Amino acid sequence: MKHIYILFLGSLFLTLSCSTDLDESPPNIASSDSLTDFEGVLSAAYYYQLGAVTPMAVMGDFRADNALMLESPYTEFDTYGPGLTAMEDQYFGPFYTALYRSVLSANNVIENSTNTSQIGEAKFLRALSYFKLVQVFGDVTIILTSPDIGDIPTFDLTRQPAAEVYNNVIIPDLQDAISLLNITNTNGRASKLAAQSLLGKVYVHMGNFGSAQPHLADAVNGAAAGDVSLLENYADIFVTDLNSEIIFATQISSSLEDEYGFSDFWSWYLGNDTKSPRPLDASLITAFDASPGDLRRAVNIDEVNARSPKYPQVGGPDHDWIELRLADVILLYAETLNENGASPENVLDLLDPIRTRAGLAPLDHTVINTQALIRQAIYDERRLELAFEGQRWFDLVRTGTAEAEIGETINPNYYLFPIPISEILASDGVITQNPGY
Repeated sequence: MKHIYILFLGSLFLTLSCSTDLDESPPNIASSDSLTDFEGVLSAAYYYQLGAVTPMAVMGDFRADNALMLESPYTEFDTYGPGLTAMEDQYFGPFYTALYRSVLSANNVIENSTNTSQIGEAKFLRALSYFKLVQVFGDVTIILTSPDIGDIPTFDLTRQPAAEVYNNVIIPDLQDAISLLNITNTNGRASKLAAQSLLGKVYVHMGNFGSAQPHLADAVNGAAAGDVSLLENYADIFVTDLNSEIIFATQISSSLEDEYGFSDFWSWYLGNDTKSPRPLDASLITAFDASPGDLRRAVNIDEVNARSPKYPQVGGPDHDWIELRLADVILLYAETLNENGASPENVLDLLDPIRTRAGLAPLDHTVINTQALIRQAIYDERRLELAFEGQRWFDLVRTGTAEAEIGETINPNYYLFPIPISEILASDGVITQNPGY
């Protein structure tokens, strides 16, 4: 119980502005009862997302077949066994703590603010936090209030089924965010377009393509109204923060110290961390070999140094972490249409702008003409388009293709990651461990 108490206090006392540069620090907030403006608490909910960025990147790419760890015990990411618990302090603990701090800050805004935009943004951030938690851990504790200190010992910390987290928290929060927010974002804040995109993505991860389709359609068809469009040059997406392709990103600045005290996400991909100085997995090279002439190759992989140069260091390592961008949403929409029985033309036409930007010809509708062939084409496109964006492992798990793609028999227990042991101990065993760990 003490740990939850500390997290709650952190969500109240540490408040940082979420301007484009994330470099303002307004006064600390003493008590939610005395507040009339919850902008600082909302900014804290944004700020705490920073602590989840690098762990999500490592879990998404190093657990998958895009990147490799080279130093023990970090090689446990590639062995699909119980050894990941040895890395709680660097990955799973900070990830868990950061997202629950974001949740508690969002709860405070939702419960107490009278500003509908603030509430909409807070609901988006709470949904985003729980979506990440469910992807990584499966069943998780649900906390939807900002507790008074005296109430904390009575909190039910029991992990709730992932389906309930989706249906009772994530989906309703995103539905509310859609109704409360404007289509465009301001200074990178959450928007209606971001909520529509995330809700569609959530349904895809649940395997509910029927419910996903209208929300992804709204996002793709409404992107222009939200000032969102595909960039002409793929490489430019990762040079300029908050560019026109970005629907939502967690903003990062070297002038702002976040609570995650280890290597930044881009440094892992670049091979700057001693645990993996040559992180590029040969499997990704093979995938690009199967796509000759693909302009994304040079952006994503450096074969000579066995690393990814995707996030250039020109101007300093201030790269934002992209949570949602238009190409991702288009590919999810195409996948959804295919799973719902749309014609090959209607599905593959969506891929044309993405492939053309990559220097590739459109796929031949007369050859790629079955649901299975189209499905694989979309999976292949997602791998190349979204490499080193923290998505690969979670795509493999949701599509049931992890074993086939990685080439190993994987116990399903290890599709999830270990609950931090510190949380289990702090809850006196109320919070339980995932099977296999």
